[in-house]
Amino acid sequence: MVAPEEDRYFSPEPTQRQVAHRLYERVKDLALVCPHGHVDPRLLATSHYEWGTPVDLLIVPDHYIFRMFYAQGIALESLGIPRKNGEPVEKDHRKIWQTVCDHWYLFRGTPTSLWLREELHSTFGIEEKMNAANAQGIYDAIAEKLQQPEFQPRSLFERFRIEVLATTDTASSALEEHQRIRDSGWTGRVIPTMRPDAVVNIQSDYAEQIQQLSSISGINVIDYHSYIRALEQRRIFFKEMGATATDHAALTAYTEHLSEHEADTIFQRALKGNADQADARRFTGHMLIEMARMSVEDGLVMQLHVGSFRDHNPQLLADFGRDMGADIPTASEFTRNLKPLLDRFGRERDLTMILFNLDETTYSRELAPLAGHYPALRLGPPWWFFDSILGMRRYLDAVGETAGIYNLAGFNDDTRAYPSIPARHDLWRRVSADWLAGLVVHTIIDEDDADEMIIDLAYRLAKQSYKLGA
Repeated sequence: MVAPEEDRYFSPEPTQRQVAHRLYERVKDLALVCPHGHVDPRLLATSHYEWGTPVDLLIVPDHYIFRMFYAQGIALESLGIPRKNGEPVEKDHRKIWQTVCDHWYLFRGTPTSLWLREELHSTFGIEEKMNAANAQGIYDAIAEKLQQPEFQPRSLFERFRIEVLATTDTASSALEEHQRIRDSGWTGRVIPTMRPDAVVNIQSDYAEQIQQLSSISGINVIDYHSYIRALEQRRIFFKEMGATATDHAALTAYTEHLSEHEADTIFQRALKGNADQADARRFTGHMLIEMARMSVEDGLVMQLHVGSFRDHNPQLLADFGRDMGADIPTASEFTRNLKPLLDRFGRERDLTMILFNLDETTYSRELAPLAGHYPALRLGPPWWFFDSILGMRRYLDAVGETAGIYNLAGFNDDTRAYPSIPARHDLWRRVSADWLAGLVVHTIIDEDDADEMIIDLAYRLAKQSYKLGA
């Protein structure tokens, strides 16, 4: 008889549940491969890190949490979220925690509730459900644990069985924290990922970003030619520091090849602050092709995250800055938009391009057929708003038949919340086990196939797709 806590998230169909449980047992203790995420490398750059309070750890950095409160009319200032102008916000973290727990019912049925519940259980050993009555007791329990040596980030790295953890770093980063990790002699594998969005996507501070690129690369970036040389120099540096991938965000998957003269003309306008939205769209589309070209040459895996309308709320952006929970999904199109890039590099076996998107309607209509044809393409796991039980199930159903699982990139947790990493991987493993068990029950695959496929989905595909074998 399977214990209830061991088969949650599995189908109620008895035979499927039994197969799912057996498959999950095969992978539940495998090492975690974390090829894409946003954990701050400062956590692991020293043998002792000051976590701060439970609010510092779990609330202030997590836009998944405070965007819900904002939607319910709760001021971000009352949650301790710092304002850009430095005006005062709530500093009493016990009061903030109480506010969060008083309103935790808002998250019923959401992935956020599931993540934090699992995190409190598996990482901190807290079994209680957050509510107004037990708020201070849970706060004290977490605070006490954060002072213990076994809850230091490096100790948790080993306890979580993390094999490799990739951070996300701007193209202009000197990667000082990664160098400190190297110099410390600690054996945990933490690698950077180059994210060049700030120097590719033309925005209001573009000239300032290019100046930073110029300074860090040692190349005087004055035109498109020197700009490309500076980007190539940064890629070399990131590879030397252990990077195996780059990461690119764009509103759409639009690509367009520009002549060097056209690219330089737009680049010069952008430096002077005269580029318009059409310039920005064309330049980003061109640079995605250029980045694919560079990936063919240097072997870095190229990730493309498409479909987020960033900072949709202008007042929130003005008051609190970027990444404050106001990013909204948009409709996406890939078949036509990616064609200029795929015409040049889609057949390249030396390119691995992993696609993520926020429009689920594209999975079966476009992305699975594209990845099922072009050697260069892989599909990333459900991202952001769809990183959930039902989102994962819909994804596997939508892409599995056409692309198969071997055109997928496995799982990545894509999180800033370091203690939540095991819970996120565990959920993917449970959902994958249940999905495969359904294929077994319907005689689409046999159990020998399922035994191999669950290990691939849980571990091997991510390691292979991101070239993390070394």
